[in-house]
Amino acid sequence: MARRGGRRRLGLLLCGGLLLAGCGATEPDRATPDPTSPSPTAERSFAPGAPGAGDPYFPSYGNGGYDVAHYTVQVRYDPATDRLTGTTTLRATATANLSAFNLDLAGLTVRSVSVDGAKAGHSRTGDELVVTPATGLTSGNGFVAEVRYDGQPAALENDVLGEGGWLHTADGAIALGQPESASTWYPVNDHPSDKATYDFEITVPKGLTAVSNGVPKGRSTKGDWTTWRWSEGAPMASYLTTVAIGKFRITTGEHKGRPVYSAVTKQVAEGAPDRSIARTVEVADYLESIFGPYPFEAYGGVVVADDRIRYALETQGRPVYSAGFFRQGDNTGVVAHELAHQWYGDSVSVQRWQDIWLNEGMATYAEWLWAEHAGESTVQHTFEQKYATASSQVWRTPPGRPGVANLFGRSVYERGGMAVHALRVAIGDSAFFTVLRTWAAEKKHGNATTEEFVALAERVSGKKLGKLFDAWLYGTERPPAPKPL
Repeated sequence: MARRGGRRRLGLLLCGGLLLAGCGATEPDRATPDPTSPSPTAERSFAPGAPGAGDPYFPSYGNGGYDVAHYTVQVRYDPATDRLTGTTTLRATATANLSAFNLDLAGLTVRSVSVDGAKAGHSRTGDELVVTPATGLTSGNGFVAEVRYDGQPAALENDVLGEGGWLHTADGAIALGQPESASTWYPVNDHPSDKATYDFEITVPKGLTAVSNGVPKGRSTKGDWTTWRWSEGAPMASYLTTVAIGKFRITTGEHKGRPVYSAVTKQVAEGAPDRSIARTVEVADYLESIFGPYPFEAYGGVVVADDRIRYALETQGRPVYSAGFFRQGDNTGVVAHELAHQWYGDSVSVQRWQDIWLNEGMATYAEWLWAEHAGESTVQHTFEQKYATASSQVWRTPPGRPGVANLFGRSVYERGGMAVHALRVAIGDSAFFTVLRTWAAEKKHGNATTEEFVALAERVSGKKLGKLFDAWLYGTERPPAPKPL
């Protein structure tokens, strides 16, 4: 995420060792089962899944006991009434024996829930939807849950981080936000540790466009409504899902066999936003030369104009930008930042929110690399400026452990970027760029922690880097200027 002007915020039984009838052998005699013996199913103990994923910073975010593989999100939204009707189907695997499981869903009214086609019980506790299947779900088995719901969606308020989620706009709506937003428009395991693939079907009044993540799958109109279809085939963290509904200037194309789809709101005059977003594939190609192959199936960007959105967010495959980033003219720096997140943040996602510097430090450094590539300023010069002028708050706040209040503070971005450069100086360019490419390749479409990044850097460089990372990520004073180890 880039900030602007302040804080933002499931048989077959095969013949084998057991000889069964029809497999070319006589079925052996079997003893008559003892009717008093409990069945294997009866011996199992089932319990509700945890109402949180266990994140130290946000204990209630996400849920435990299952792993989602795919969501199909079908919603109809009418801006005139600000009413949303939805059906979300998720395919998941139980990771524990579940008598019930939770989904995150904020505000909307649940009309029915089914699990594997059978009616399931459901109840609400705040923003937690508790689903009780007709029979227990056995660990290791897959299941399909379907939730039907409706209501007026609303953003989630966070006293520290601001609001995120569904926002009714002047010409439609947008769903956007970090660290949470998805639960305001579909039921979800809302934590980046449970990534999934997605299909979206978004129905809106004819004349409006609905842009979402991934590959455009076409649209169809029936009566006064148009359904827009999108598909993201790579695992995606829930906070990286988005939908933008409104009137846009649309640009389409193809690059390296992948679709390019960008949308700029008609609420701003044609100019800098359009020119900047048009350079998306150029910037992506440069970053690919540094970080390795672009990790997704589509390119693009969305520009929106709403005073409540004063940031850009790396929504997967198609970042969303506030129009404010382009008020002073073309701005490819923010494009470089959000595109860098496609490798670091989107493909390689945090396992826990306290490691957010892995996303933002890398993306900030990508801005510096792009500026040097564009002939604006060398990376070393940018580092020296930041090192000399960073505020005392930046040095007092450890980016590797920023706390919830500073999760998107300047230390995570600026000192995070400086930590990346300190690593480069310490281990040299060859090892450094090998680390970046290896990190993106080995952790592609997965989750990772700071400890894993440090271990990789030490493995690639052959150097002990504990003191370096302790100083730059966890210290509360300005570290000495970096030097080769």
